[in-house]
Amino acid sequence: MIGTLINVLSVVLGSTIGLLFHKNLPEKIVHSVFQVIGLFTLALGVSMAIKAEQILLMIFSLVIGTILGTLVNLDEKLQRLSTLLQNTTQSKNEKFSEGMITAFLLFCMGSMTILGAFEEGLGGKPNLLLAKSVLDGFSSVALASGMGIGVMFSAIPLLFFQGGLALLATFLEQYFTDAMINELTATGGILLLGLGLNILEIKKIRMMNMLPSLLIIVILTLIFVK
Repeated sequence: MIGTLINVLSVVLGSTIGLLFHKNLPEKIVHSVFQVIGLFTLALGVSMAIKAEQILLMIFSLVIGTILGTLVNLDEKLQRLSTLLQNTTQSKNEKFSEGMITAFLLFCMGSMTILGAFEEGLGGKPNLLLAKSVLDGFSSVALASGMGIGVMFSAIPLLFFQGGLALLATFLEQYFTDAMINELTATGGILLLGLGLNILEIKKIRMMNMLPSLLIIVILTLIFVK
């Protein structure tokens, strides 16, 4: 878990630096940074999504996963957690929840998260997670400068998600293939596309309700892709 802990600390440190900028930036600049983050998220989502080779499996996983997430109402549950954290910290930032969810999805949807967590979970040196920590640290500076303190608190779900993947890898090593990781990354790209639309205020999509799609694509790939 060393790599994951360093990753979490890099997000906290980067967010702290970003918050210092956030306090001194005019609202016009903050809004511009916000738009840049949205465009970057769209571009990243496209670059990941086009890697999909099993299009039908990805569609089915997104549909089934979104139905499950909606039934469980994951989006509302995370909103409650975010509100609890906001009240605890007495933050008045209107974008607290959005910053937390946006940062969490950006930090956790990429292939470096999956491969890095597996690398560490299987007993290897956390080289990928250390590299990811550097990238996430710089990214959190930009995110926190545009979205505020909620970005810092994304370190909490990041710890559980990435740490959980590392623990999962110790039990399911033999089942994870390159094809599965590829489809998992591509499905994550679709989620980032939706997130980009949210950030740019083009369309409001409950992205957390789509999160179970990542589990469904793993199951479908395991069953249908040899």
